[in-house]
Amino acid sequence: MEPNDVGDRRLDALLDRLDRIADELERLNRTTEKQDGFALVAREIRELTESMNALAYAALGQAPPRVRRRAG
Repeated sequence: MEPNDVGDRRLDALLDRLDRIADELERLNRTTEKQDGFALVAREIRELTESMNALAYAALGQAPPRVRRRAG
């Protein structure tokens, strides 16, 4: 076996490993993007809920209870 053959096989193995790592990073990025999207939707729903509550209290002619909200 020539030294060149060993070097080529090691290079092929390295390239295969790098391809697998790149695929995994791509999968992780997609997962992160989905999670970011869910966080945005959750925040919008929370804001809509607060608006609906304010409208309901206004329709009843009452003031909503004073509650401290957490920041964030």
